[in-house]
Amino acid sequence: MNSIDQRIIDYIGEHHVFTLATSSNNRPYTASCFYVYIEAMNMFVFTSDITTKHITDTIEQPYVAGAIALETSIIGKIRGIQFTGIIKKPDKKELAIAKTAYIKKFPVALLTKTTLWGIIPEFIKMTDNRLGFGKKLIWEKQF
Repeated sequence: MNSIDQRIIDYIGEHHVFTLATSSNNRPYTASCFYVYIEAMNMFVFTSDITTKHITDTIEQPYVAGAIALETSIIGKIRGIQFTGIIKKPDKKELAIAKTAYIKKFPVALLTKTTLWGIIPEFIKMTDNRLGFGKKLIWEKQF
């Protein structure tokens, strides 16, 4: 696997909410989700009930997109991530790691019965204006 620029990894780790974009019957939908990123598996992990619109959309179309944004009105400090990938239920080995990481970051998740989901990114683009106006760092999965 080609390595992801550490600046991208650091930015993802500094945040905890992404916007998830799904599609069903050619109609888009978005949801905001708490996430943890597990670098060793290159996987975003989040929890959502199987009956939610964004999860039922992925049964038809597992290819999703997401965004992680830093809210600022200072143009020179704008940073953000856009990504695409495949959503899946973590397999047994992944699930143990995912559950531990998610609970560590969000202990309140112990209080509810939810399902963990993983997104394996295939493309990540980070815009970081601190590196120069409109500077992009791009990673793509090698197939």
